Amino acid sequence: MLLEQLGWNAFFAQQLSGGIPGRVAFSNREHFLLWTESGEVTASVSGRLRHSSIPWPCVGDWVVLRSGAPVIEQVLERRTKVSRKQPGKQTQEQVLAANVDVLFIVSGLDRDYNPRRLERYLVLARESGARAVIVLNKADLAHELALALDRMMDETTELSSDVPVLAVSALLGHGLEALPGFLHRGETAALIGSSGAGKSTILNHLLGEQRGRTDLERTPGERGRHITTCRELFVMPGGWLLMDLPGLRELQLWADPEHLDGSFADIRTLALDCRFRDCTHSSEPGCAVRGTGLDAARLANYRKLQRELAYLERKSDARLAREERSRWKALEKSIRHPRKRDLS
Repeated sequence: MLLEQLGWNAFFAQQLSGGIPGRVAFSNREHFLLWTESGEVTASVSGRLRHSSIPWPCVGDWVVLRSGAPVIEQVLERRTKVSRKQPGKQTQEQVLAANVDVLFIVSGLDRDYNPRRLERYLVLARESGARAVIVLNKADLAHELALALDRMMDETTELSSDVPVLAVSALLGHGLEALPGFLHRGETAALIGSSGAGKSTILNHLLGEQRGRTDLERTPGERGRHITTCRELFVMPGGWLLMDLPGLRELQLWADPEHLDGSFADIRTLALDCRFRDCTHSSEPGCAVRGTGLDAARLANYRKLQRELAYLERKSDARLAREERSRWKALEKSIRHPRKRDLS
């Protein structure tokens, strides 16, 4: 394999000082399938990496193998990363994919379609650094479900004017020929969305072969039942790469608040004329956002995401403060009790 065909470029090359570079194509807990110039390698992580603060490898990462052994010594700095907050109460980042150039946000035009959820995905995409494309799948059901497809396309386009929106039918293969046009050779895309939105069917059609088991028998309005349980990278016939991510039941953001404003550019522009700079657009006098005809549900979702990210920031700051206090306490203890430090 030529590394350039797998996404290798000067950004990664300048970080390499020794060892063998490879790209993570598949991961299963602590075992990784890597693509290298000499072929596929199954590897594990080194003890140093395991016990350090170096990011754990994920699919899409470029890593460095120890010379002469299938052991990952280093994870190279990522150009982009698709992240969310770790599900549950922990305030930690979960990296879903690394070094993604284009993020295909897939939503079924059945009961899966939800503009508020799409807004959340758009914030995630902007935070990741990848170019976003919204893919409205199951367009073949529009007539059977009495959906106003043109209106839904317009509504989706209004969510972010700089993000392309496609209507496709993965089951029939209609419209999917447009997807490769968003990438160049060696670039990487990822499919992200809810379970049953049709991501694996899209992948299989673009590959021209069945690589993931999908439920092809469905009645109108019924969600697909295939669930991708792992992340895997595929080389596509056009020379680009595609990653199928498991369906997300929960998408808590891990993002900078400014990327929220970037995804709600219409609200941000209106807010420039608010009387107060910290206006929440709820009840303050002199608010330039309320009463403008803006979709009330969109504004409510914006405020909800604002609160969510503010809470995340407070929790993250508190966690970092606790870790810093713990480090200082350990240092002070080692200074006061040098013998105990030596014995340990």
